[in-house]
Amino acid sequence: MRMSPINQRRWKNFKTNKRAYWSLWIFMILFVLSLFAEFLANDKPILVKYQGEYYTPIWNFYSEQTFGGDFRTEANYRTEEVDCLIISGGSIDCFDDPLGVIDDAQDGVISGEPILKGWAIWPLVPYSYDTINNLGQAAPSPPDSDHWLGTDDTTRDVLARVIYGFRLSVLFALIVTAAASVIGIIAGAIQGYFGGWVDLLFQRFLEIFTAIPSLYVIIIMTAILGRSFWLLVGLSIFFGWPALTGLIRAEFLRARNFEYVRAAQALGVSNWTIMMRHILPNAMVATLTFLPFIVTGAVSSLATLDFLGYGLPTSAPSLGELTQQAKQNLQSLHLGFTAFFVFATMLSLMVFIFEGIRDAFDPRKVFQ
Repeated sequence: MRMSPINQRRWKNFKTNKRAYWSLWIFMILFVLSLFAEFLANDKPILVKYQGEYYTPIWNFYSEQTFGGDFRTEANYRTEEVDCLIISGGSIDCFDDPLGVIDDAQDGVISGEPILKGWAIWPLVPYSYDTINNLGQAAPSPPDSDHWLGTDDTTRDVLARVIYGFRLSVLFALIVTAAASVIGIIAGAIQGYFGGWVDLLFQRFLEIFTAIPSLYVIIIMTAILGRSFWLLVGLSIFFGWPALTGLIRAEFLRARNFEYVRAAQALGVSNWTIMMRHILPNAMVATLTFLPFIVTGAVSSLATLDFLGYGLPTSAPSLGELTQQAKQNLQSLHLGFTAFFVFATMLSLMVFIFEGIRDAFDPRKVFQ
């Protein structure tokens, strides 16, 4: 599909802002990779070949009996016994000396009998965000060859939690920003376009609504209803939509008396069409200018609630909970540095991208 001339100009303006352009590429690469977090960090293999058949443990449940074991519970693929069963195709008793079988498998035979009958493809990080590890030392442990960013105070791999936590934070921010912006834009457009008693009553309502201490209400609601992702999303949208209302209201109050608006009204164009098709595009620059604050505010709000212990469940991959652990374990510098660099990188990239989008939509910016 060929872009219209105005969109071509916007794209060229965006590309001239090198900081925004490269931030977009870096952010998109990181975000797309995080969408496939299960393939990057998981305590289950991506693909297993056993007795000539293929299995996908990251998507499906397989009991230990599937691989020749004794239990009906899900196979623990990180144990030496299950690893041995997969390699030998279940033809050898791996529970007597699993380490010996695995070591001998490097030679390909045991007592003249081939045993390399299966294999498993593991993710780059063989730990999930909630994997409990047997470290053999006190937790949190510093970075090493097995845990590249170390572990937290419950022995979970920090790198795996960062990958999953990055995805969760970005999705939370995008969902809250998109939904709250739509509601706020519509409310502000109605206020500014119709004015009069509609504007007056709506303003009094907003004064009362914005006076509600949203943080306290969210804490109370999570304490009553439990901590969950979608509850936080709903509450954040409920309290976040007025952020753009005042800005859009001012733009519509200014534009509703322009000649092109009066001409459209005289021609019988519907109010909704005038508001959304003719006035709103002229208010997009001011709207996009404020969007970075909403996005970063959503990320910060989630991190703040997690830091205070009223956000996501403790088992969730939360960057705010990582910051809390850094505060509680000042001797483990890797936790604090990891939390700082992840937040700084994520928020900086988002702000740079939206700055470029703002300039691209500004009609005063001309491509050079």
